[in-house]
Amino acid sequence: MISIFKREVKAYFVTPIGFIYMGLFLLITGLFFAFGNIFSQSSQFSSFLGNLLFIYLFAIPLLTMRLFSEEKRQKTDQLLLTSPVSIPEIVLGKFLAALVLYAMTMAVTLLYAVVIAIFGDLQTAEVIGSYIGFLFLGAGYISIGVLISASTENQLTAALVTFFALLVILLIDSIAQMVPADLKAGLISAGVLAALAASFIFLNTRNWFITLASVIVFGLAIGGFWFFKRAVYTGFLQKFLGWFSLNRRYQNFTMGLLKIDSLIYYITFCGLFLFLTVRLIEKRRWN
Repeated sequence: MISIFKREVKAYFVTPIGFIYMGLFLLITGLFFAFGNIFSQSSQFSSFLGNLLFIYLFAIPLLTMRLFSEEKRQKTDQLLLTSPVSIPEIVLGKFLAALVLYAMTMAVTLLYAVVIAIFGDLQTAEVIGSYIGFLFLGAGYISIGVLISASTENQLTAALVTFFALLVILLIDSIAQMVPADLKAGLISAGVLAALAASFIFLNTRNWFITLASVIVFGLAIGGFWFFKRAVYTGFLQKFLGWFSLNRRYQNFTMGLLKIDSLIYYITFCGLFLFLTVRLIEKRRWN
């Protein structure tokens, strides 16, 4: 994994991608800081940090688009997949390389906080919490970009799909408020999700017995909740969509609160998407 990590970090700076990412990110954040704090003589650093969420929509796709799609385009993926390094190590090495570049760029913006601390009133606990939150939030965004990059050989396609995926994540709380929350909608949603889960199991195992067993288990679970704890289905789809709300958990960090459940959530989220990436690559290799 270390060799993959070093190779990817080096690749960011051998190609223009790393410099373009850091340059554009720091340029835009610098403009936000200049107009939002320096020119307006404001020491409200929270507004600057809030703007970073918008910048990530464009920055993260630039950071992750080449991770796997470039390997496929240059036909070096087969060489990589037949190397002694395991697929989970390859995925983790590429993920960590992107995360390190992301963290390095974020660290530079701490200089803005230092300026506010010298010439204004800096809310230290909130700023520290926000930066820790950004680290975990960015890891979640990057894990999504890694999965999308592994699914296509076109970097532009990877960037665009990642952008729209992050946009949906950003708006998912608003979307959740618009979906129906009654019992019938919850039951139908649970059925659709169970069907998708069974399809995923079949595509990964190609085993009808395991798939049929999973369908029976899902069916019994859905029926059991319907007869014994029907209230579970009230707002079911809203709760499901809420699980993907990365930004909602981030709000705790902006108040200087380090909640263990939020940290576990981000780690679980990253683990899920990296696992899906591993499964996708393994499936492609054996095909």
